[in-house]
Amino acid sequence: MDKLLYVAMSGASENAIAQKAHANNLANVSTNGFMRDLEQARSMPVFGEVMPSRAYAMSERPGTDFSGGAMVETGRELDIAIKGDGWIAVQTPDGGEAYTRSSGMNIDALGVLRDGSGLPVMGNGG
Repeated sequence: MDKLLYVAMSGASENAIAQKAHANNLANVSTNGFMRDLEQARSMPVFGEVMPSRAYAMSERPGTDFSGGAMVETGRELDIAIKGDGWIAVQTPDGGEAYTRSSGMNIDALGVLRDGSGLPVMGNGG
């Protein structure tokens, strides 16, 4: 494949990856507790038979922005917010441990505290 065509094709492909991150951020702008995905681009040299003469773009999703958002008073006792660092430990369906910053808690019929996804919240001892 011609190097110039490869550079153009890879740029379009990487732009689509970046658009996925932006679309996800826009789709969840009203979701309580949503943390935006970060995206960045960098140039990478194209290597061939001789010295690298071209560069292509490479999009990366290096992480998620965990900075706190605005606190909203809901008046519901089981709506919580984590200010600063911290996570809530929940038990996964397979018995493992996962972490969330989900805000909407519920108490089920058995008196078990559950997060917004229905996973049981774990205490300090598990």
